[in-house]
Order: sequence, then structure tokens, then C-alpha cells
Amino acid sequence: VQLQASGGGLVQPGGSLRLSCAASGSIFSINAMGWHRQAPGKQRELVAVITSGGGINYADSVKGRFTISRDNAKNTVYLQMDSLKPEDTAVYYCNALTTWGRSWGQGTQVTVSS
Repeated sequence: VQLQASGGGLVQPGGSLRLSCAASGSIFSINAMGWHRQAPGKQRELVAVITSGGGINYADSVKGRFTISRDNAKNTVYLQMDSLKPEDTAVYYCNALTTWGRSWGQGTQVTVSS
């Protein structure tokens, strides 16, 4: 599975961004897709995940502010990020959990700063 992420950038606190992740290749093998993030000096952490059955899970730190969704026709998962905070600054990585393991897309930088 190949993953192409887009949508990062610089935004002021309180602003919004939407990340997109398009999957290609062995789509049938995908069980879940989602986003992790890694801030400087910190470990990579789960942000949000959506399963093939529609189940959704969020990190506590983003609940109520971030929304994960998917467009099956486009094999694309979205992460709508609202009410962004400086502590959301990180490299965001799209990933897919497949039958054979986890595939990662390239990271996209999200910077929240005034």
C-alpha cells in the first residue's frame, strides 16, 4: 500500500487545517487508516484512526477538536483539525494497518504559531 499525504502548513492558534491521505496499491488489504504525529524530542503518538468497519478512535488530546473521516470512492482519509493549539505542532504521518503490517506515508509538517 502506498500513501500520499498532503495538507500541512502554518496556522495561527485557533485556526484549522485539513490533512488528506490517499491510498493506492493493495487497497483490499487495509484494515484501518489513520494519523500519528511526532513533535521534536518526543515519541510518535497516535492522533486518530478509522477502521474499515467505521470504528473511530482519537487521542484524548485531540478529542472534540479533530475529526477523521474517509471517502471510500477516493480511497482517501481526511483529518480535519480545528481549534489548533501550539502543542499540536508536529510532523503528521498517515498510516495504514494492512494484512501484512503497517505502511507509512511521508510526513507533513503542521506548525501552529502566532
